[in-house]
Amino acid sequence: MKKYDKLVTNAAGRVVPTFFNGKEHTPYMGVGKYKPTGRKYAPPIATCANYPADGDKRVPTIKDALVRAGIRDGMTISSHHHFRNGDLIAMQVFDAAHELGIKDLVWFPSASFPCQEKMIEYLKDGTVQRIEGSMNGPLGKFTSEGGMRGMSVLRSHGGRYQAVQDGDVHIDIAIIAAPTADAFGNATGDRGPAACGLLGFALADSQYADRVIVVTDNIVPFPCIPWQIHGNYVDFVVEVEKVGLPERIISGTTEITKSPDRLLIAEMTAQFCDEAGIVRDGFSYQAGAGGTALSIGIYFEQMLRERKIKARFIRAGSNKYPVKMLEDGLVDYILDGQTFDLEGVRSMRENAGHVNTSPFTSYNYHGKGNFASMVDVVVLGATEVDVDFNANVVTHSDGYLLHGIGGWQNCLFSKCTILPVPLFRDRMPVIVDRVTTLCGPGELIDVIVTERGIAINPLRQDLIEKFKNSKLPIKTIHELKEEAEQICGKPEKPQLSDELVSVIKWVDGTVLDAVRKVSV
Repeated sequence: MKKYDKLVTNAAGRVVPTFFNGKEHTPYMGVGKYKPTGRKYAPPIATCANYPADGDKRVPTIKDALVRAGIRDGMTISSHHHFRNGDLIAMQVFDAAHELGIKDLVWFPSASFPCQEKMIEYLKDGTVQRIEGSMNGPLGKFTSEGGMRGMSVLRSHGGRYQAVQDGDVHIDIAIIAAPTADAFGNATGDRGPAACGLLGFALADSQYADRVIVVTDNIVPFPCIPWQIHGNYVDFVVEVEKVGLPERIISGTTEITKSPDRLLIAEMTAQFCDEAGIVRDGFSYQAGAGGTALSIGIYFEQMLRERKIKARFIRAGSNKYPVKMLEDGLVDYILDGQTFDLEGVRSMRENAGHVNTSPFTSYNYHGKGNFASMVDVVVLGATEVDVDFNANVVTHSDGYLLHGIGGWQNCLFSKCTILPVPLFRDRMPVIVDRVTTLCGPGELIDVIVTERGIAINPLRQDLIEKFKNSKLPIKTIHELKEEAEQICGKPEKPQLSDELVSVIKWVDGTVLDAVRKVSV
């Protein structure tokens, strides 16, 4: 099978393939321009006659469950990443597939982490043909150097849900690692010895996969309440000694930054939001789990306390900081898409206002609306931004694919999108002429905040007018770029070949950009 073919220039001016992994794909047509037709995908009809009348779906091992699920060459196997770098199940699944002699599998994770580095062995020996899912660390490096036989595909969290429900990706077997479950397959992530929070990233997998396997280390009597995954979707339940390491859901970035430059960026971002009239009674926001974004949340908290007002909701990957705001009465709800620390897990279990959500409600672009567009302001990171406000989050200035997209693309549809970024990293300017990899169109990115100034997108004349007399250092994006180059010099372009190793999907399933092989 040819890896890719039919190169075209899409509406963003990027050369992309429209045929890869044996299927035709639509090139990016512009924000809101692609209108899908047809009906949502549906899995085969099941019948209760094929399942135990007593509801006990337990089987002895993961390998046994895979065999009963009919695993064979070329299938797509999905998994979720709620345990982040503490995942213990995904590799056990592919270990079992390898022992069975299965070849050319497609791994469809919601994200990968360094704990899954062993997957490189299976990509090399043919057990796995490609990965369709955000890749971090070693797997991204392996892909950038041309190691994957198939074309890897990167999607946002919402794009992943869209791909499954629209039938772009057919999941043969879904693996759901659940901290607590009953023998029928009802499952939750907010309790049990390995509680990790919610299981929203596995929702589409449970609903649309042909076969669903729940793996847990904590079987409780029916019913498992609350159930985040419905047992009616589940085929088999496997009990293991340990399903995951919840202490490793904590990222090194989930602490407030101590960097003076980053703190200045955070303070300027919060001040900008205040002057723009965003911070008010009943406003909503989303900030990531990075040190700068967390610091911005602290500034918001201070403003709310001083003015004796409250936010309506925080759209979150939750951690101890928004949890404290909820429990102190500064916000009505946390609408949580991913839990980043154990305080977030506890809060979800104990607080009625801490609500678990999924990409269906939060980010799915092919739904009847979603939460993302209702958020007043979203604060996001980026590896690069260009003079047209386009942004990159998956590759670095050297061209290596080392990050996933996550919910980043989906969040761009908020009422105000702000990227607080340093002017340079490791003597490399962050603002460039043209981003190495396009992940987000500039028309959706409103403001860039750096330690040396703030640039407002010319498309946002309302904001430009509002900040005419501001004491904040408002500059043009070109002025910021020139200032960075005066300090660091103009960076050399990464050494990339013409060979494509990955594609970036937009939120509507179209092909936004392609990642090129790094010349080593």
